[in-house]
Amino acid sequence: MGKAVGGGDWVFEPVEGWPKLPDDIDIGDLGDVAGLAVDAQDRIYMFNRGKHPVIVLDQSGKVLRTWGHGVFTNPHAASIGPDGTIYLTDNGDHTVRKFTLDGRLLMQIGTPNTPAEFMCGKPFCRCTHTALSPEGDLYVSDGYGNACVHKFSPDGRHLFSWGHSGTGPGEFNLPHNICCDAEGLVYVADRENHRIQVFDGKGRYVRQVNNLHRPCGLAIFGDRSPCFLVGELGPYQPVNRATPNIGPRLSIMGNDGALLARIGSPKAGRGPGEFLAPHSVALDSRGDLYVGEVAATDWASLFPGEPMPAPLRRVQKFARVRPS
Repeated sequence: MGKAVGGGDWVFEPVEGWPKLPDDIDIGDLGDVAGLAVDAQDRIYMFNRGKHPVIVLDQSGKVLRTWGHGVFTNPHAASIGPDGTIYLTDNGDHTVRKFTLDGRLLMQIGTPNTPAEFMCGKPFCRCTHTALSPEGDLYVSDGYGNACVHKFSPDGRHLFSWGHSGTGPGEFNLPHNICCDAEGLVYVADRENHRIQVFDGKGRYVRQVNNLHRPCGLAIFGDRSPCFLVGELGPYQPVNRATPNIGPRLSIMGNDGALLARIGSPKAGRGPGEFLAPHSVALDSRGDLYVGEVAATDWASLFPGEPMPAPLRRVQKFARVRPS
């Protein structure tokens, strides 16, 4: 275990040597871990941009199986529904696919390599993430070529969409991640507006959470007034690239936006408990934390002109430290 990070009730120790990749999968094969999900048996699903798109591990980091070969264009997000199926969002071919946990395709929304027109508000133009409501409806954030959220029935029928480009309530500037809570509220990481917006199931604006920097990864936990796990990207522009204390980092926040704990260093770093580009976050039933990074994708934005080191870490596990 590494040096403890976090604070308050949210203290973690980085788990060194996680995951334990077999000889036939090296860290370069792993690729950027764009999506992470944890199932009811605490198996971890890494949706990554490497040779093995879906890698399933146990809590110790042992690889159990891989699947999804030859299916995806640019893996972006993973989420597991209450029925024990996994939804994989591919922003490279503009689709959301539903699979069994062993990789059997059950449903596909969107036509591969057939995007909607740029900023038209129709599904999909580089969709980013998928969330399930308590009733089984689907919400898809459509962020890189659109600025909206789409709602679908459990069988994939499009119900309605909301949002357009802008900075006001209900408007988006790259909706990058999306979650639902037990009461059916919808939380959207409005990345380039530096906020999380909250909506009801009809797409009506409820409130927003501020004091964030480019919220990228998003997970919620707890039934009522859930807390947030927020992976925040760092600054990429020349004017602020060297500015400390604005990311990359992981923040744990109360439902009211109060900061409970923060993990990360003042600037981008490669050490345990430091981040380059935290893109996906998840918790298991023990409270252990998993963070996937798109470090290779974002390296040039963080360190222009510097050669990318090899190997480059793509995922970290943090073990929750319980009070004695």
